[in-house]
Amino acid sequence: MGGAHSTVDDIRADEASIAFCTGPTLDLGCGPGRLTEALTRAGVPALGVDTSSVAVEMTNHRGGFAVEQDIFSALPRAGQWSHVLLADGNIGIGGDPAALLTTVRRLLHESGTAIVEVEPTPDLDDRNRMVRWETGDSVGEWFTWASVGAGALYSLAVAAGLRVRRTIESNGRVFIELAVHSIDRGAEGP
Repeated sequence: MGGAHSTVDDIRADEASIAFCTGPTLDLGCGPGRLTEALTRAGVPALGVDTSSVAVEMTNHRGGFAVEQDIFSALPRAGQWSHVLLADGNIGIGGDPAALLTTVRRLLHESGTAIVEVEPTPDLDDRNRMVRWETGDSVGEWFTWASVGAGALYSLAVAAGLRVRRTIESNGRVFIELAVHSIDRGAEGP
């Protein structure tokens, strides 16, 4: 898991983020596919989704499976996924975490969960911010992003039909496991 520059702490945090993924998992904004690959190698069916053709190629090359697609478009097996991953702050994709969580809810099976990495600052709620990638050699296009902490995620999750199942902290990273909230199952869920 991870690349050449990953620390032991990075690897442990990644492992914590996927530890509860036991069934078909959708990795939204998969990037180069380290989590998609790790799940696949562990025998968990996983599909990465990214808008970058380079990221999709990297994921597929390393042994994962990924498709090049906008995560807000019609994705395969909507309503059937056991788990959806939003790692590495990908709750920020599109700058509107409420819309993204609504999409996640539509993707999940009624007994499914989402693992969402949030900022370690609990009260952070910074939406619709314009950012871009910059390296020593290039400057990317501007795009809309959001950053949220656990406190902001809780209310956004409820509005999307999800509820907090647990908080997982690992090596300075914070992951929130969200479960589908169903009136029929009650607040306690499965």
